[in-house]
Amino acid sequence: MRAAGCYSANAVYYTGTRFDRAAKYQLDTKKASSFIPLRSTHDLLAEVELDQKIICVELAIGAEALPGFVHPKNAFYIFGPEDDSIDQSMIDRAYAVVYIPTNGCMNLAATVNVLLYDRLAKTIQVEDHRAMVSKNRDVNNRLKVKGL
Repeated sequence: MRAAGCYSANAVYYTGTRFDRAAKYQLDTKKASSFIPLRSTHDLLAEVELDQKIICVELAIGAEALPGFVHPKNAFYIFGPEDDSIDQSMIDRAYAVVYIPTNGCMNLAATVNVLLYDRLAKTIQVEDHRAMVSKNRDVNNRLKVKGL
């Protein structure tokens, strides 16, 4: 949820029981679930709207490397689980399947952060970096680069 908040996701859907078990540890430190819908579902494909393009993120033979991938405007990202793979039925319905070229595989949270950062980096232009940093850092960070 923290990644979803940092990168302005519209909603987060999840399957299985892992998240429900982890939620009791209050991992949503930025309280993103107060402004981004967070819903459990039994069928991710049922949540996809007609105008959305399904993008599966998985280490799959034939997947496109993320650095060269062009994100569609209205994407519905499906991430592979840490200890299994995305169902073939989802891969078959996908507009694209992408992977993050790394040495080894990343955990789910790291994968979500990298993918959403890539989308942000390829779609927005920051005019005033000083204002961006000032707006987004927390109260524990008051560092300045020497000479500025």
